[in-house]
Amino acid sequence: MNGKNLFNFGPALGYFFRKNDPDRKTNFNLRTMHFINKLSMAMFLVGFLVLMYRWFIR
Repeated sequence: MNGKNLFNFGPALGYFFRKNDPDRKTNFNLRTMHFINKLSMAMFLVGFLVLMYRWFIR
C-alpha cells in the first residue's frame, strides 16, 4: 500500500450512500448484514469523535 491510497475513504463512503442495484438479488440475511455493518461503522465514528473531543477540546 502506498501513501496516496492510505486515506482513500471513497469506497467506505460509497458503501453508505450507494443506490440499490435492481439486478442484484437480496434477502433478509443480506439486508441484515449490511444494516449491522453500517450501524457498527457509524457507532465507531461517533465513538472516535467523542474521543477526539475529549482529548483535544477539553
